[in-house]
Amino acid sequence: MSSMATSGSEQPHILVFPYPAQGHMLPLLDLTHHLALQDFVITIIITPKNLQNLGPLLSAHPTTIHTLVLPFPPHPTLPAGVENVRDIGNPGNIPIINALGKLQDPIIQWFESHPNPPVALVSDFFLGWTLHLARRINIPRIAFFSSGAFVCSVLDECWSLLSALKESSSSAVDFPDLPGSPSFKEEHLPSVFLRCRESKPETDFVKDSLIANFSSWGCVFNTFDGLEGEYLRYLRKKVGHRRVYGVGPLSLLGIEERPDLENNHNCADVVAWLDECPDDSVLYVCFGSQKVLKRQQMEALASGLERSGVQFIWVVKTGKTEQVAIGDDVIPDGFEERVGRRGLVINGWAPQVLILSHRAVGGFLSHCGWNSTLEGVVAGVRILGWPMEADQHVSARLLVEDIGVAVRACEGAEGVPDPAELGNAIAQLMSGDAPEKMRAKKLRKKALAAVSGSGSTLNNLDELVRELRHLRKPVANDVVEE
Repeated sequence: MSSMATSGSEQPHILVFPYPAQGHMLPLLDLTHHLALQDFVITIIITPKNLQNLGPLLSAHPTTIHTLVLPFPPHPTLPAGVENVRDIGNPGNIPIINALGKLQDPIIQWFESHPNPPVALVSDFFLGWTLHLARRINIPRIAFFSSGAFVCSVLDECWSLLSALKESSSSAVDFPDLPGSPSFKEEHLPSVFLRCRESKPETDFVKDSLIANFSSWGCVFNTFDGLEGEYLRYLRKKVGHRRVYGVGPLSLLGIEERPDLENNHNCADVVAWLDECPDDSVLYVCFGSQKVLKRQQMEALASGLERSGVQFIWVVKTGKTEQVAIGDDVIPDGFEERVGRRGLVINGWAPQVLILSHRAVGGFLSHCGWNSTLEGVVAGVRILGWPMEADQHVSARLLVEDIGVAVRACEGAEGVPDPAELGNAIAQLMSGDAPEKMRAKKLRKKALAAVSGSGSTLNNLDELVRELRHLRKPVANDVVEE
């Protein structure tokens, strides 16, 4: 990939603003790492408790990546000390977005006093209000979408359907203008839209923020042409310019952090267990960093795994005391003894990428969060989907109906699968002749090709870098071309 070095004050300065949620922040930091390798100077806007997430990136780029640490603004519905969605769950998105909106003036003050102010702002799509910030300081804003192009197309269309949804008695919502004319149950639409259907000052702020995204100078998606090419083309036509870039899977372009197997016993034990398993025989079970399964869901899942006869790794989060007391996210008594060495239960954190990339792992029972989806795609495993909230139902449709690398196990945050049906679905998916197996292997090749040689991702990144290099420093009364 081309790299035109510049030096000193001539280095283009980019301002990056991640959203404080794991699934949003990690891919934007991977993109930031790539931009730093292209000789950009970068400042990351961050709040104090999220600063620790930047450790590997700051260590890798000590002279070119800087931070603008601003106090997290208080909000009446956020407990003191909460600065990240992981501390409060998905319902916290609306107050967190509103709270961060109060940082506009401190950012402008910093910008106006900087000797080498940024020429562009790259910010998460949950921070769409930063488009107005960028216009105030006369620099282009690039919307970074940590979710896929399909779900963001659906979300954008939802706002135009808002009035019709209020008057409709149908449970199905059609999207005739999108490729493939998809249809969804109303409760399967993106959670952030469902929470903003009623007009209130806080939800209106979020709605307006999200609508602003496609008016930005550019849009960057953590996806690739082989996965969502038709939706990227649709969005380029919708916004009326070519600055819509598919640059994923960004996990393949970020800082490579190899687990220390010698000193991390959790990793070492997992690898040792996997090394004893046949190729393509293990199902990996994990529902992301936030979702806590209720007792009935845990019992049904345990029974399904037991009935399947399949080898598996099951990641169980460490729940809060009150959750554990009622059996939420707790392995049923006697389960581990009954499955013996056929299953491995991991409590707390697990090295997901390491596990998925192991030759023994062939399947992934997942909530279909976008980062997990891409990690499964890169690993070439078939997916057993249990979408629950956020963008997961839309992503599951892409995987099941459009691409055919997944089947559904269950759906809904309150859903409880039938153990016998779940066990049968697991056994069928993990069988050697499952049609999803071959499709998953082919999709993996497309993902790797996208980030290799003249692949679509590298071409898009090259184009993005060229565009950023051509931006000039802002001058008072300039008008930024959108």
